[in-house]
This record gives sequence, C-alpha cells and structure tokens, in this order.
Amino acid sequence: MSRDAVVVMAKAPEAFKVKTRLTPPLDPEIASHLYHCFLLDKLEQVRCLKDICPAVAYTPQDRADFFNDINPAGFTLIPQDGDDLGERLANISQYFFEQGYDKVVILDSDSPNLPREYIYNSVRILNRTDVVIGPCIDGGYYLIGLGKHIPELFLDIPWSTSKVMSSTMEKAVDRGITISLLDEWYDVDTWDDVLRLKHDMENPHNGSFLCENTYTMLSRILYGV
Repeated sequence: MSRDAVVVMAKAPEAFKVKTRLTPPLDPEIASHLYHCFLLDKLEQVRCLKDICPAVAYTPQDRADFFNDINPAGFTLIPQDGDDLGERLANISQYFFEQGYDKVVILDSDSPNLPREYIYNSVRILNRTDVVIGPCIDGGYYLIGLGKHIPELFLDIPWSTSKVMSSTMEKAVDRGITISLLDEWYDVDTWDDVLRLKHDMENPHNGSFLCENTYTMLSRILYGV
C-alpha cells in the first residue's frame, strides 16, 4: 500500500503577521484570530481524510509549542525551513520523499472550505502524472502534489503575484514534467474573499467543507453573536 503524505502549510496566528490584507477593515488581533480558525478548520479537513498520512509544516520555528497544542493526534509536525516560500516548499517535499512517502500533497491554510474531494482527487491523479496543482482564481495555487521530488518547480517563482501558477506551469512544460490541474478554488486573503466565504458557508456547494470554527468567528465579527 502506498504511503501518501498530505501536508498543511501553517503560520502561527500572530497579529500583524497573518492576514494583513484584512487590516483594515479588521483589527490585526481579530484578523489573527480569524486565521487561527482557518487553521483549525484546515486541520479538521485533513484529519478526516482516509488512507493518507497527515502532517503540518509550521512557521516560525520557535512556535512549536503552539502547534503541538493544536495538532490533532496522528499528524507529523515539522518546521518549515528556507529563506523564501520556494525553498520551504522544496524542503518539505524533500523531507517526506526521503522518509519513504510515495506521494506528497502540500496544502495552503487559506482555503478553509476547500472540498475534501479535491484533496482525494489530487492523490488519485498522482497515479498517472508527475504533478497536480489546484489553481486559485488569483493566479496562485491552493495545492500542489508531487509523485517525486522536483525542487526546480519551486525555484525563481514570483511568489505572492498573479504569475505563480503560470510560472510553475512553464517550468513543468520546459522540463517535460507531466502536470494535471484540479478545479479552481479560492484563497481568503481580502475582505471580498471573506464575504464570498461567508456566502458560500451559508449556501454550501460543490461539496465545500463546513468550516465550523471559521463560521462561528465570522458570525461574531459580522453580527456580534
């Protein structure tokens, strides 16, 4: 039986360091609490997956105690290592393949209502392709899965721009790497994204994940309840 790792990229929810594009309208402390809820829901989303090995890759490295406190039983916990996002992703991939995993799927923690089926599909698709990517509407990606370690996919990418996805695709094509795409989804980075998330949680579709922590927090923010 194959060993497939699903890894959540996670930041400690510190004010002024997470969800900064939500401030304003949110206070930095409130924005950090909202991200904390995103993270809890993402861990629950992954915890319920069957036949995978769940993991969290966290930053900063000195917040291990926080992540040990919230980490569900059975999750592998490792610190992120690298000078930029590309190096951190490459190092995570290398770590899990060196541990003997057959596939490595890496998720962001900014899409709390991502349907679980998207994650399952990524693992299945890696049976027939080198790489699978879940594109975001902003030009980035919410998921990248690999059937082998391909560090060059993460080098010299213009992170935090609308060209992340296209640059990654170009690298794959130039190197003859087979790549498949999942359906598009969205990260929650801006206030408009928050309002979309609120609407989608109240009108679930496409099997979107019911993110209870996020819904409760948004109800407090928007309605004071």
